[in-house]
Amino acid sequence: MEQVYFDHAATTPPRSEVVEAMLPYLRERWGNPSSLYATGVRALEGMERAREELAALLGAESDEIIFTGSGTEADNHALIGASHSLRKKGDHIITSAVEHHAILHTAAFLEECGLRVTYLPVDGTGTVDPADVRAAVTDRTILVSIMHANNEVGTVQPIAEIGAICRERGVLFHTDAVQTVGHLPLDLSEMPVDLLSLSAHKLYGPKGVGALYLRKGARVRSFVHGGGQERGRRASTENVASIVGLGEAARLARHEMDWESEHSAKLRDLLIRGVLEQVPDAVLTGHPQRRLPNNASFCFAGVEGESILLNLDLEGFAVSSGSACNSGALEPSHVLLAMGLPRELAGGSLRVSVGRDSTVDQVERFLEILPQAVARLRNMAPLTRAVPQ
Repeated sequence: MEQVYFDHAATTPPRSEVVEAMLPYLRERWGNPSSLYATGVRALEGMERAREELAALLGAESDEIIFTGSGTEADNHALIGASHSLRKKGDHIITSAVEHHAILHTAAFLEECGLRVTYLPVDGTGTVDPADVRAAVTDRTILVSIMHANNEVGTVQPIAEIGAICRERGVLFHTDAVQTVGHLPLDLSEMPVDLLSLSAHKLYGPKGVGALYLRKGARVRSFVHGGGQERGRRASTENVASIVGLGEAARLARHEMDWESEHSAKLRDLLIRGVLEQVPDAVLTGHPQRRLPNNASFCFAGVEGESILLNLDLEGFAVSSGSACNSGALEPSHVLLAMGLPRELAGGSLRVSVGRDSTVDQVERFLEILPQAVARLRNMAPLTRAVPQ
C-alpha cells in the first residue's frame, strides 16, 4: 500500500539537494565559524552564503538575518527581545487569538512579567480585522504580532494593512511567517514588517534551524546570552550544516515557488471541492480564497478528528487533526473556537496539506477513502450534528 504524506503544514521532507548541500559541513567543513583558521573560515563562508540566499528570498539585506534554532525561538526572540528593549517606552503588546502557541505562550509569559497583552478576535474565516488593530493601539503599545498565515486553517492575514497601521503609529510589527516563507512571495524591502520568523523544516529544509528577520534600526534585545555570535544578537555556536541546508532550501524556493504554489493550489482546490461534494455536513474552515496554496482544512459533524486521522492512517494517509504541535490533546483547537465554531463541530477537525510531490492520483484516492471513513465512524458513534448556519 502506498504511503501518502498529506501533512506538509506540520513538516516537509528535506529535499535531496538540501541534504547534499549539508553533507560537506558534516564531513569536511565542520569547523567552528568563529575560528580564524581555515577550517573555521570554510564553515563561516558556507553560513554566510546561506544568509545571502535567505535574504534574497525575503527581499532583505543579509545583515538583517539572525539564525536561530527554530521558528519558535525566533518568535520568542521577537516578543521577549522587543519587550525588553522598549520597556521604557511602553508595556503593551497586541496579538491575535489564533496565533501559534509559540506566540500565545510567550505572550502569557510576558503577562506574568508585568506586560499587558491584547488578544484580538477573528471573524468566522479566522481573519484579523485591521480596524481592530488600529483601535487597540495605545501610546503604551510597543509591538504588534500577527501571523502571516494560520498553520491550522490556512487563512492568510492582511499583514500589509496591519503593518501600515503599525508604521503610522510608530509601533514595531512582527509576523510569524513560518507557514508562508518559501510558499508565498515576500518582499520585505516593500512590506511594512519589522520582524519576521521562519523555520527551515517548513520549506523542505532540515529541522532544528530557523531565522529571525530584524529590520535595520529596529530595537530588539538579544534573547540568548553567551558569546558574540550573529553579531552579538544570538549567542551559541551556529548549527552550520543546518544553516547551509536552510540556505539551499531558500535558493530552491526562490526559483521554484511559483510552480510549487500553482501545483499545490490545484490539488488543494480539488480536495476542497471533492470533500464538500462527497461528505455530508463537511465544513470548510479558514478563508475560502485567501488561504495557503497547500492547505485544505475541514470539520466534520458527528465524528472526532482523531478517529478520522487514525482511520486514514490505516489506509496509508498521513494527515493532521488540528495543529501538529497540539495533536493528542482532547480539547478542540483554540483556532477553531476563536473562529466561533461550536465545540462539538470543532472536535471533528481535519487538516490536509499537500506538497510539491503530491499528485492528482493521490488526491483522488483520498477522496475515495475519506467519505467511507467518515460514514463508518458516524455509524459507529452517532452524535448530534452541529453545523453552523
